[in-house]
Formats: sequence, structure tokens, C-alpha cells
Amino acid sequence: MCLECGCGLPGPTRIDGKPADEVSSPLVEGVEAPNHSHTHSHDGYTHSHDHLHDHEHDHPHDHGHDHSHTHRQIDVHQAIFTANDRLAERNRGFFRGMEVFVVNVVSSPGSGKTMLLTKTIEALGEDMHVGVIVGDLETDNDARRLRTTGAPVVQISTGTLCHLDAEMVARAVGGMDLKALDILVIENVGNLVCPSGFDLGEDLRVALLSVTEGEDKPLKYPPLFRFADAVVVSKMDLAVACEFDRDAALDNIRRVNPRADVFEVSAKTGEGMDAWRDYLNRMRTRRGSLTSRP
Repeated sequence: MCLECGCGLPGPTRIDGKPADEVSSPLVEGVEAPNHSHTHSHDGYTHSHDHLHDHEHDHPHDHGHDHSHTHRQIDVHQAIFTANDRLAERNRGFFRGMEVFVVNVVSSPGSGKTMLLTKTIEALGEDMHVGVIVGDLETDNDARRLRTTGAPVVQISTGTLCHLDAEMVARAVGGMDLKALDILVIENVGNLVCPSGFDLGEDLRVALLSVTEGEDKPLKYPPLFRFADAVVVSKMDLAVACEFDRDAALDNIRRVNPRADVFEVSAKTGEGMDAWRDYLNRMRTRRGSLTSRP
């Protein structure tokens, strides 16, 4: 997939404006910086961790290559995902050791991630310390908006890559004071396909569905929603104007992922924000109780 969308093209990854290989982090000692080009497909790979279950996709990709070339490509793709999963598990163990609850927010561009995160930080209040990592191809517009909340924010500019990966996150947290945080939120690159395949070391994966996108997005892009622990239906204040079919949307989400917790939210009006805030607090508390078990 990323051969077509641009991930196969070289482009430097920057963290708060610095080349990624100039950003030190104890999590990536000896790991090559993510400035190299790479590709991936969704060609029958499987990888898992403790809350996302299996990431298995069975649709074929025929690019007209000879059989041996296809096998070599699959081997390379599998190696990329295996390396990412190893580093994601390292991230996860590190975050849990630091007692930081990590949330990965995925969605299409323009679904309202930044607005939701801004209002979520406000709703959590001063007693809950939140940090944010923002992923975009270019610009730090979202990061600047989030910094107005007073939260520490790190910007990852991916260049041409349409998703964050575990290594980028590992480098980004190198300059953050995680001991001062209760929650770390990762605002992934806006994309409905590729982010679903990359574990970042999060505890909770949240997918956004904006009412302006239509009810059928879970059916058109099932991996993004299938591997989410929660789905937030955003911009509910626009539902009537968009003639949004709420029942159809909820049914589509359930068809793709019956286990997901679903929240209907308007960050603008505050509708549903209390339930969303309480959910995050519950999940953080639950993660803490699981981690502390002997």
C-alpha cells in the first residue's frame, strides 16, 4: 500500500525540527534513525500485542512481479513489522515502568483529532498531567494549537511517511519528562489505512469517525476500526446539518468491531466529553491495576 501512497519515497523525519538521528533516546540506542525509505504492504502479515489482538489481512496484492521477487518483498515487509513490534514492546515496557498511560489516536485528516485532544486535556483538569506527540507530514500547526493548553508537546514531521512507527515515538519521548506525566497521547498522522498496521507501544488505540465523513467509513476502511479499543464519533454538533445517519454509523462500527467502546462527542459543545474523560480515567486506572499485579 505505501508504495502507492508515498511511503516508499525518501524523506527526512524530524522531531521538533531536528533530524531524527540527532535526537537521543535510551529506547533507540543502536537503532537506525527513521530517515531511510521503506515500504510496507498489508499482505497477510500477523503481529499482536496485549490489546490489539491479531492484525491479519487477507486481501491479495498483485503487482505483476515474478514469484521470487514477491517472496523477497514479503520477507522485507515482514522484517519491517517484526522490528517495529519488538521496539513497540520495548516502548510499552518503558512506558509502564514510568507509569505513563499511552493513547494512540488514529483517523482521517480533518476528523477533529486536535480539537478533541485540546478539549480532552482541559476536561481532565490540572490534576491529570498530559503530554502529546503529534505526527504530521509537515507543519507544526496542530502542535502549536495543543501547546496553548500548557501541555508539553513534541512534533514529529514524517516528510513522506503516512504513519508513525514505534521508533519515531521512541525518539520523540527522549526529550520528554515522562515522570511528570500521567497520560501520553499520540496524535497519529491523518490516514485511514497505514497507521492501523503499526503498534507504537500504546495501551489504548482510539479511532475517530467524524460525522462529516459519512456513516460508511468503518466498512470502507475496516482495519483502522477493527483494531481500535474505542471509537469516538466526533463533531456530533454537525450531525443534523450533515444528515448523518447515527444508527447506520453505530451499526457499521459494530459490524467491524463489536468489542469497541463507542462515544458520541462534540468537542465544540461539550456533548459526550464527560463520558469520554471518565473512560480515559477508568482505562488508566485499570492498566495500573494490571501492571501492579504480582
